[in-house]
Amino acid sequence: MTGPLRRSATMTIQTTGYAHVRITVRDIARSREFYDSVFGFPVAVELPADADEATREQMWFLFGGVIYQIPGGALFGLRPMAPESDTFDENRVGLDHLSFSVGTVADLEAASAHLDSLSIKHEGVKDIGMGHLLEFRDPDGIALELFAPAQ
Repeated sequence: MTGPLRRSATMTIQTTGYAHVRITVRDIARSREFYDSVFGFPVAVELPADADEATREQMWFLFGGVIYQIPGGALFGLRPMAPESDTFDENRVGLDHLSFSVGTVADLEAASAHLDSLSIKHEGVKDIGMGHLLEFRDPDGIALELFAPAQ
């Protein structure tokens, strides 16, 4: 694409939200342990350990990873394709952070205690005016956030 974009007078794409987000991780076992212990999302799709070749070909899109079902209908996936030497940097083109919503500030306080119980470093609950958030990182250093809207 070259040159500036011009807004169409007749149409824009209307969405109903996110369908899925997938992040690339270095070590699927380590990442699964983290996301399972922090969030406990149910697994929506993963390759069965005893999958035959036809099933493996059909489920190529997993890349050896997993897809979780997020409350509200969206999907969240882990794709284990990053080399061990790679590191996350929110200051590069691409993902800055990933934010999951919770209902209330009390939910954030409970999440903070849960992260403490797992010895996961976090920034504590912060009031940002339009709501409250709790920031932390996954094993690959990917910036994660929990957000509760202002009540």
